[in-house]
Amino acid sequence: MTTEDLMRAYWTEKMEEAFAFMQEMRTYPIDESGEPMASLADAVDGLEVQFSGTLINNRHPRVFFIREGLIPRFQAVAQEMNDRGWILKVEDGYRSPEMQRAQSHDPRHFDLVLEKSKWELGGRLPEPAFLLRRMSAVIAVRCRIGTHVSGSAIDVSVLDRATGDEIQRGGSYLEISARTPMDSPFVSDNERNNRQMITQIFRRHGWHEYPWEFWHFSSGDCYAESLTNSGRPAQYGAVDFDGKELTPLSPDKSDELLVSEEFFHTQIEASLKRQPR
Repeated sequence: MTTEDLMRAYWTEKMEEAFAFMQEMRTYPIDESGEPMASLADAVDGLEVQFSGTLINNRHPRVFFIREGLIPRFQAVAQEMNDRGWILKVEDGYRSPEMQRAQSHDPRHFDLVLEKSKWELGGRLPEPAFLLRRMSAVIAVRCRIGTHVSGSAIDVSVLDRATGDEIQRGGSYLEISARTPMDSPFVSDNERNNRQMITQIFRRHGWHEYPWEFWHFSSGDCYAESLTNSGRPAQYGAVDFDGKELTPLSPDKSDELLVSEEFFHTQIEASLKRQPR
């Protein structure tokens, strides 16, 4: 097999794993604590931390909030990174249901997932059902399983404190390739070591990595409790947050598909028109 064949087989295996995990998370028990949100920016308190200035779907500013009880864990990670000469860059924090839906509607993300699906299928155009399956693995399409909507997850990059250069992990934030899963064999030894060191820092302070994206860490939600086999229900479930107060979503509302299969019919056509001839 060629390297590309190996990468394609690995990608398919990992995407199917991620999809199966997402399906399991739809029924993972949640005992919502009602814990309020707190600002990550306000919590920096002398630490050297950076925050992304990008917009979701060129429309929604990032909301750098997480649950209040996770603030000390965030500060401890940032402090340890500063101590070793690194800077934590927060790419994303809480996402409202509208922001989570916008992730799927973002043409840039859609085009990437479509192109990766075509590559996976040897050049064939995927059926909408297949694309929905892949989007479910890459960008959560239900609030219940999108733990950013729980206010319990952050996406991160890490920078060298002296130079400002990004610590190499086999791709930058939102890489969508066979290098994306945390255990990818298609990254260099140095990149793998960096992933492991960053993961160890997060684990030491009560966070757990998401195995299918090297930038996503969470705590107290269904991902973290399931992946650590804690036996505990998640204390953080999907919520709507208006900047001051949060409102837990009902079980039915949180499990609704944010995008329909029909959406993919129209978006595939639109994406093909955006591609250069």
